[in-house]
Amino acid sequence: MLWRSKGEVGLDIGSSHIKAVQLKELRGGYQLEHLSIVPLPPDLIVDGYIIDSPRLVEAIKGLISEAGIKVKDVTIGVSGHSTVIVKRVSLPQMSEEELRESIKFEAEQYIPFGIEDVNIDFQILGQNVAKNQIDVIIVAAKKDKIDEYISTVREAGLNPVIVDVDAFALENMYEINYEVKAEENVAIVNVGASTINTNILRGGTSVFTRDSSVGSNLHTEALQRRFAVSYDDAERLKRGETLDGVSQGDVEFVLNSASEDIIAEILRSFEYFRGIDQGDIHTIILSGGGVMVKGFSSLLSEKAGIDVKIVEPFRRIRIPDSFDKDYLKMVGPLTAVATGLALRRVGDR
Repeated sequence: MLWRSKGEVGLDIGSSHIKAVQLKELRGGYQLEHLSIVPLPPDLIVDGYIIDSPRLVEAIKGLISEAGIKVKDVTIGVSGHSTVIVKRVSLPQMSEEELRESIKFEAEQYIPFGIEDVNIDFQILGQNVAKNQIDVIIVAAKKDKIDEYISTVREAGLNPVIVDVDAFALENMYEINYEVKAEENVAIVNVGASTINTNILRGGTSVFTRDSSVGSNLHTEALQRRFAVSYDDAERLKRGETLDGVSQGDVEFVLNSASEDIIAEILRSFEYFRGIDQGDIHTIILSGGGVMVKGFSSLLSEKAGIDVKIVEPFRRIRIPDSFDKDYLKMVGPLTAVATGLALRRVGDR
């Protein structure tokens, strides 16, 4: 999944927004150089697939221009349960070179797609000397999905040098912003418009990932049905704005009902993890547009019985005075994936 050159811009193409973050690497840390967020109409990307490429190309061009980004090399991310498969497996002891040569054969038994239809990568996590095995994360992403996004980004005049997985981008973002505790399980949960990315870390290393094909669009759709309003008006209601003739009490009731459905899906991911790992989750770091919905984070904490913290993707990133700090705090949850993507460099693991 690696191409060439060096990318310092993270480009997160979601179904409701596209986000760009550029970071400058400093001695011992990073500085925010550029950030931009542009909303997308609901019909451009559906179920993770690009429906209207020309309009998306223009939106990306506008995003880059608005941000003042001059760098052409970008890192993009992919996600989706029907597109990306991440498996943590134990394999017989072998070197990285040997695994690279045999990865297709090793992956075939774990990947529910045709092996020739996917791009495969892996990361060796460690060794189990007693069992003469190695622990490996295998990642497979459908080539048609990757090619579709690469082609669109190139048409926008950019050079996609790395394709990452959204869940791992969240892990990168977490590593540079938070103190890692060796025995603590932290669930990073990114509630986007149409996908929930869940990555559970132990000691800063991913031990479980899962993408779910639901998201905060459930809030929008519920508001549209209940109040017979347009998509744009439903989005405004979701953000806490008011509309003539619409009761705020009724809006909160509808939002809470949709939130319960989304949270039920998050809790299913946690149950899958507990079934595999039998470990407790100590903290939830919440990101994505779902954070913006009133009461969502507190309801998640109540239903899960776990402390929920809103993500701070620029917590340990130097912010120049030219940025509006209040604005960054407001939009920060939307930029968690883009920030993680911006941290990637060609050749790193």
